Amino acid sequence: MTYQPGTRLGPYEILAPLGAGGMGEVYRARDTRLDRTVAVKVLPSHLSSDPALRERFEREARAVSSLNHPNICALFDIGEQDGVSYLVMEHIEGETLAARLSKGAMPTEQALRVATEIADALDKAHRQGVVHRDLKPANIMLTKSGAKLLDFGLAKLKPSEPAGAVPGSSALMTQRADLTMQGSIVGTLQYMAPEQLEGREADPRSDIFSFGSVLYEMVTGRKAFEGKSQASVIAAILTSEPQPVSALQPMTPPALDRVVKTCLAKDAEDRWQSARDLTSELKWISHGGSQAGVPAPVASRRRGRERVAWTVAGALAIALALLGIWAARRPAQVKPEAMRFTVSPPDKSSFELTIALSPDGSRLAFVSTQDDKRLLWIRPLNSFEARPLAGTDDATQPFWSPDGRNLGFFAEGKLKWVDTIDGTVQSLASVTDPRGGTWGLDGTIIFSPGTTQSLYQVSSLGGSLRPVTTLPEGSKESSHRWPWMLPDGRHYLFFARSGDKAAEYICLGTLDSTDRVNLAPSHSAAIYASGHILYVRDKTLVAQAFDPERLELSGDPVAVTQNVELVGESGPSAYAAVTAGNNGLLAYLKSGSNLANTLIWFDRTGKELGRVVPQGYYSEPSMSPDGRRVAVGITDPKSGNASIWLVDLADGRLTRFTFGSSDDGTPIWSPDGSRIAYAGNRSGFWDLFVKPANGVTGEEVVLSSSLNKFVDGWTPDGRFLIYEVTGPDQSWDLWLLPVVGKGEKAEPKPFLTTPANETHSAISPDAKWLAYASDESGRSEVYVQTFPAPGGKFQISTEGGDQPLWRNDGKEIYFLSEDRVLTAVSVSTGPSFEAGVPKPLFKARVPTLAPTGARIMYMVSADGLRFLVASFTENAVGEPMRLILNWPSELKH
Repeated sequence: MTYQPGTRLGPYEILAPLGAGGMGEVYRARDTRLDRTVAVKVLPSHLSSDPALRERFEREARAVSSLNHPNICALFDIGEQDGVSYLVMEHIEGETLAARLSKGAMPTEQALRVATEIADALDKAHRQGVVHRDLKPANIMLTKSGAKLLDFGLAKLKPSEPAGAVPGSSALMTQRADLTMQGSIVGTLQYMAPEQLEGREADPRSDIFSFGSVLYEMVTGRKAFEGKSQASVIAAILTSEPQPVSALQPMTPPALDRVVKTCLAKDAEDRWQSARDLTSELKWISHGGSQAGVPAPVASRRRGRERVAWTVAGALAIALALLGIWAARRPAQVKPEAMRFTVSPPDKSSFELTIALSPDGSRLAFVSTQDDKRLLWIRPLNSFEARPLAGTDDATQPFWSPDGRNLGFFAEGKLKWVDTIDGTVQSLASVTDPRGGTWGLDGTIIFSPGTTQSLYQVSSLGGSLRPVTTLPEGSKESSHRWPWMLPDGRHYLFFARSGDKAAEYICLGTLDSTDRVNLAPSHSAAIYASGHILYVRDKTLVAQAFDPERLELSGDPVAVTQNVELVGESGPSAYAAVTAGNNGLLAYLKSGSNLANTLIWFDRTGKELGRVVPQGYYSEPSMSPDGRRVAVGITDPKSGNASIWLVDLADGRLTRFTFGSSDDGTPIWSPDGSRIAYAGNRSGFWDLFVKPANGVTGEEVVLSSSLNKFVDGWTPDGRFLIYEVTGPDQSWDLWLLPVVGKGEKAEPKPFLTTPANETHSAISPDAKWLAYASDESGRSEVYVQTFPAPGGKFQISTEGGDQPLWRNDGKEIYFLSEDRVLTAVSVSTGPSFEAGVPKPLFKARVPTLAPTGARIMYMVSADGLRFLVASFTENAVGEPMRLILNWPSELKH
């Protein structure tokens, strides 16, 4: 029976369903007596109708309700209404451990913390005579306050079994899902102790075996016991030993191997005999007891590393002590000088363009791509190591919560935050092409959802969006971006961008009103720290005194450091990679320091066939119809500006095609090779241009508006351009633009306009089909539509896809999969459209692309046998990050 919102079960008002399974249905409900949110689990009828089971259920429920522990989900009440029994439990918000582990192994520090909390919860239960019997990742919830163990003793007997069929089974046990007979394994069998599988009575040591299986999976990302059938899993549990943890995760504390191995002993007598002992062992490891049991060579290497670390630490301590004596003897009015140092990115990676120091300045958050995976990383500044945060794939623009626990960021078209301690990831709002966020003391997050919008606010707990700024009517002001919260948690700085460069400002806003104050004219966004706002002026980072109480600037800007460049100096971003904490620490990147790349030919197996141009910063290659030249975007690492160049494939000779200080990109050759269409930013928005390929005459503006636009392609007859443009809902749509004579007016017409993002389109050689990427399913996939009118639709990719291209004969479509594997699909475009199974070719070393801007990062030869890829080079190394300690002391100079 399903209960509708508003239904009452005793004093509990049903609010919404939470889930359903063999154990019954679970609802979020309100306790009308205490006005609190609870979870109500409605039990199946066979449990309510059997008197013996009901009596046993109530007796065991009373025992479970006595388990008062911060890491155990509390059972508040049991009840019955109209012959239906129900449980009332603590309502918990968070992510199950099973969901977290679907993303991979946990960092060892986090796994140890969660494991210690669960072991302590088991100890509490075992001491009161309660055995869980169904310990598994799905029964562990990760919350902000720590791990919570669910469903103590809440398993049920199968309806066909008498009450005593399984010795020691609880009347409250949850229904165990069966294993599939072939394919992937589901259910709880993989976490059961040998004695449970053999039908013997379970005791606390059975929970310890299950705990060992869960801990193994947390640390390694793999299940301890696997198989293709029930029989093979049972055989593995009864007879085999899993690989040691250290064999799969060499950097884990060695003593953890002994903990897991002892938990997973086949004989219960050989396991840890109590969860209390297990908890103590885990705490000992967490506090540095990891050297126990290390083989001599390993211990020697570790001691060697530790000796170096302690030597450095000792030298630093002596230096600080001497500095303290020296400072004490100096005149009191003399302040310590600034100290400068650098931090390198992780191996074979680079820092992305946005960085964030925690409010107390103790931790540095940054985005880095390593092994073709872009993640958020955290570097405690008292440590030599940085660690990636799982669940932050393709993140950008991090910003900290005021307490320094959570990190806001943007990824996959969403505003999100991640708990840096327990790994919980929460999505809050949709975005198109974000430009920064900031987090207030009351949990309000202010953010820029797109490049042509004002700022919005949303609660960090979720909810509706509300604009906090408005774009003035009748002005050239095009967007508000890069907000930075001030210490009072109510006022914030932001940058007002305009097509008129003389009308760009650092502004002051407030959460209480959409009014704003223009503080200072600037072409750069600003941050606040140590009584100053900091921003970039003529490639110099300057600081100007600012009173956070009176909300006023005073004095003149003073230089802090030189050679700090804006990202997109002509206006697209107006952002410098600068961040500061409350402790006088400042960090910055001199310029956009993405990894260098080059244009490389590959065959279909991924074998490198040759490099075309020197190492640089290339994007969006487009091959001429005759296959002799490539138009490509090249970014100048000094200015940050992008222009279009032509590459002669015969000798690699580069010829500049577009000029000026603004940005140009997405070049596309006309079908006859006589012209090139591209997007350029001349007035604060990306407009569309066409220029003869020989460069004899100047460019012609073919479409200009207050919306960003990027070229995707020409129709084979050269009569239309297809392009991407932001629609009224800020999603990306596909439109067609007639190519008319100079002086004639072209009227664009929509092709695909939906709430989803449609991007990176490519027209088939016969002009009857259009391939494109869309995130309508929640992630980017490649689709094909009829053309020139949309109609029949086919999905090409099955596990994520982007950047489709056609082979010249129209018999194959290529795309990049979600993990950037170049993939081929054979197609037939006869009277009907048919597509084969996607076949992976090779991994492309290209960046992950947002659904805006860069159109494509590879090209294909006419015969489909070679691919020209704007590929990272193996030895590319990103620039270090620069830090200044006690930066305000620089201002006296």
